[in-house]
Amino acid sequence: MTSGRNIISLVAQRQDLEQFRRKNWLGSFEDYLDLVRQQPAVARNAFERVYDMIMSAGTHVYEESRGERRVHYKFFDDPDNEGRDAVFGLDDTLESFVNALKSAAKGYGIEKRVLLLHGPVGSSKSTIARLMKRGMERYSGTDGGALYTLGWVAETDANDIHWCPMHEEPLHLIPERFRDEVLVGMNGGKGDEDYKVRIVGELCPYCRFMYSERLKKYNGDWTKVIGDARVKRITLSEQDRCGIGTFQPKDEKNQDSTELTGDINYRKIAEYGSDSDPRAFNFDGEFNVANRGIIEFIEVLKLDVAFLYDLLGASQEHKVKPKKFAQTDIDEVILGHTNEPEYRRLQNNEFMEALRDRTVKIDVPYVTRLSDEIKIYEKDYNQRKVKGKHIAPHTIEMAAMWAVLTRLEPPNNASLTLLQKLKLYNGKTLPGFTEENIKELRDEAITEGMHGISPRYVQDKISNALVAHMEAKSINPFMVMNELEAGLKHHSLITNEELRGKYRELLGVVKEEYENIVKNEVQRAIAADEDALKRLCGNYIDNVKAYTQREKVRNKFTGQYDEPDERLMRSIEDKIDIPDSRKDDFRREIMNYIAALMMDGKTFDYKSNERLYKALQLKLFEDQKDTIKLTSLVSQVVDKDTQAKIDVVKSRLIRDFGYDDESATDVLNYVASIFARGDVKRK
Repeated sequence: MTSGRNIISLVAQRQDLEQFRRKNWLGSFEDYLDLVRQQPAVARNAFERVYDMIMSAGTHVYEESRGERRVHYKFFDDPDNEGRDAVFGLDDTLESFVNALKSAAKGYGIEKRVLLLHGPVGSSKSTIARLMKRGMERYSGTDGGALYTLGWVAETDANDIHWCPMHEEPLHLIPERFRDEVLVGMNGGKGDEDYKVRIVGELCPYCRFMYSERLKKYNGDWTKVIGDARVKRITLSEQDRCGIGTFQPKDEKNQDSTELTGDINYRKIAEYGSDSDPRAFNFDGEFNVANRGIIEFIEVLKLDVAFLYDLLGASQEHKVKPKKFAQTDIDEVILGHTNEPEYRRLQNNEFMEALRDRTVKIDVPYVTRLSDEIKIYEKDYNQRKVKGKHIAPHTIEMAAMWAVLTRLEPPNNASLTLLQKLKLYNGKTLPGFTEENIKELRDEAITEGMHGISPRYVQDKISNALVAHMEAKSINPFMVMNELEAGLKHHSLITNEELRGKYRELLGVVKEEYENIVKNEVQRAIAADEDALKRLCGNYIDNVKAYTQREKVRNKFTGQYDEPDERLMRSIEDKIDIPDSRKDDFRREIMNYIAALMMDGKTFDYKSNERLYKALQLKLFEDQKDTIKLTSLVSQVVDKDTQAKIDVVKSRLIRDFGYDDESATDVLNYVASIFARGDVKRK
């Protein structure tokens, strides 16, 4: 056991005192001006800082269909938090979002808009907002994200500093009439790509009061006024109500606009004699505390009209109107999110036209790529997090498949099923479909991903399955699918029986797909005899070589030369649906493939040709399944020799496919029951 002294020693070794000193920098206004000259980025506005924060995590550029370029922003993988809030499958959405921030950072107009994340419940809107807020907290603590605010030395005690309640930019101390000349000096000699300092906005009411009092005291000598000013570095924090704000609508009787813009401090009125004295006012509304950072509006379109007026001014003019004071400058990213019903209400309300005009809507749909949906669930349901319970293969995959199917729109192409569409979206190739066709499928489905089952519903049902079967050592796809189906009766967002029936039908589609998958796995496990596969492959290649070169094959047992074994070759080729009319083409293709490998100095391996490998497995399975007598499992009468063979198959399922003993037994029993029904279909 680690002693207290060892723990203290460990922390002492890991702590970074130099970093602490940098985070708690304190200096004069002159010191700050020198700092700005050396590192102009410390004077960035909120949009610039947020955009730089995202870009600091790096990007990955890749190509989609038709060479279309996509940018993946690593920031949304949540790398600093072990991926706990990682967002999957929304690169298109996040690219639009980051482009809006980039435009705002460059001052192209979007900085005067509310960034509205719009989408169905559970589509990651809140997660994106949370990533932005937590990211800003971390980024402001780094050297690249440093920012500073100002304060005033008390007249009675030089060690007592009254800090700006809105932690505003210290450069606001420079009078308006001198700013252009000052900026020329600061930005002189910089190229087009270099960051240039800008000074936008005026002092907040509190700092304006302090500034005016000192102007009077020093008879207008600005150089002495700034002598009383101090500058310190700040780290943004929602907990400390510094630079990060969150506003959530509540009952109208219990909320008023002062929660956004601050309120009078009645206890200080007696001290300062007036309710319009800024020292008797708490500048602690969400707009005030979020200055220099981000404010998140949860369910923004549920706001009362009185709040929306504040929101309009804050977005368009970058100003708020505290009670008893003039309009006050703010510098913050306004990020809201809303669901579809509230957004439709906004569209239909002519009195909300001003808000619609000041909104940049960014659609955040559900994921429509199966592999990304699986990642969402595997983040929470994996062997590291789920202790004492094995998650059988395909359990998460089948739940994710059903969720994605509910979100897809039926394809216009009548020959394409919804399941095939899902597979195309997930990168699988189907005969007759190109990347161009996949793009057309996405383009024709306008609202795809904006409806369907939420990931939260699926997560709830996986959780139910994990705790409902206390006696089971593992959970399997049927346990989860049963939970998914049972929950449809009480799903609050399913308002009609037709939709409920459709979702049940899709569960049937998923069950059928699962049946095909596990049959194929058991077939492969039975046919996973490496020596037998090599012998079968060698026999096939010998016969194909003789056939294509019009030779005979030497019989290893008799030593005689026989005609190529057409029956053997066709029994293998038939397993992958090679028609008799195409057999010559396939055989020449195999021989050309082997010749090409030999020219490169490589040895042919039956596993290197996917189609041939599959054909060999299916042929071997057909030859061996009767000797294993898997169907005897159903009757519970298994002789010793058969049981030994079944145990070998089970061990292969555990070794090669990720089952444990219980789930391997379950899947063997399930597939055995299918074989017993005579329901064996070639996959």
